[in-house]
Amino acid sequence: MINRTILKDLQEALAVFPVVLLCGARQVGKSTLVLSLCEHYITLDDITQLDGARADPKRFIQDLPRPIVIDEIQKAPELLPAIKEEVDRKRKNGDFLLTGSANLLGYKKVTESLAGRMGVMELLPLSCREMANRADANLADDLFSAEWPNNKTPQSSNLLLDSLLQGGYPELQRIHTQRGRNLWFSSYVSTYIERDVRDIGELRHIDRFIHLLNILAPRSATLLNKAELSRTAGIEQKTLTNYLSLLEMVFQIKRIQPYSANQGKRFVKSPKLFFTDSGVLCHLLGLNSKEILRNSSYYGAILETFVFTELLKAVQYSESPTRLWHYRTSDQHEIDLLIERDGKVIPVEIKAAKTVRKKDFKHIEDLQSRNSTVKNGVIFYQGEQLVPFGKNYAMPILMLF
Repeated sequence: MINRTILKDLQEALAVFPVVLLCGARQVGKSTLVLSLCEHYITLDDITQLDGARADPKRFIQDLPRPIVIDEIQKAPELLPAIKEEVDRKRKNGDFLLTGSANLLGYKKVTESLAGRMGVMELLPLSCREMANRADANLADDLFSAEWPNNKTPQSSNLLLDSLLQGGYPELQRIHTQRGRNLWFSSYVSTYIERDVRDIGELRHIDRFIHLLNILAPRSATLLNKAELSRTAGIEQKTLTNYLSLLEMVFQIKRIQPYSANQGKRFVKSPKLFFTDSGVLCHLLGLNSKEILRNSSYYGAILETFVFTELLKAVQYSESPTRLWHYRTSDQHEIDLLIERDGKVIPVEIKAAKTVRKKDFKHIEDLQSRNSTVKNGVIFYQGEQLVPFGKNYAMPILMLF
């Protein structure tokens, strides 16, 4: 089993809370991870267990052995009030480890709160470092500590192309043929995404929803323009807002909010939209080989999405609370991402080029001159050397691995 970065935090959460919810997309590795932590396990994908849970939630919970894993809890949210009662009756930390393929914090059927009783954690697809058996090396912590491995030799560029196409879902790491990968992704979209969305929300027109998913794919790593998207997709903005929320709830997209600490400029207020896995994104765009990917007009956006997902994983599992923002002003000053921690900000640009020039840092340097909290900037690029530009750096994307 691949070591997961989140394991230590998950064990700590079980020692602190009576209920821990591990949420994340389908097939991201939740069940494999929790089975290593608890002896007793049930899944609500089992129809018999699901019917029993829905028929008498209170009795169902009382009869369970402890500690217990309840997998796919979003299928029976009526269990949560029963779990709350049981915890209040006899509180014991680590008794309930729940997993969910939907974000229960935004789930409309959840009426009872487990505030103060439940720790919530999100498992993301495998990071490059997890796949390289370096689960203890956190990218965000590295950036803030400036302890990058200067003597690391970049690996083959084929590794990057393979990683873009493959994405981070654990099952894909065992599939090495183009046809097998295509079959897996097709099944994932039709079986898991469609099914989970139907489970958590009212979805009358699945064809419109899938149409929107395909329209969103070319817009990964771009500002979200709801009016334009509504016109292109042919759906009302209210429906569009609902569909976007559903996609976020099943962990397929993320909306990154704009950074606006500098009040001296006018900031674009729209969020930036990203897919959460480059493999799913490439599949939706019809890019199924290294040659097609390399020559695609979407290559830059896919590369930015890939680096974003690596930063997202690092932020999620970092030592200190850390946030991601995007930066864009009305006078076209734009920085792909900002990483914020403890009042300090690291600006990040992602470029598909194999070279970086001093002028490529102009927007980073402009922000640094206006805001004292902005520290060393980074441009991830496809070259092979870590190159300092004053206090900023050009950094090979392959150093993510």
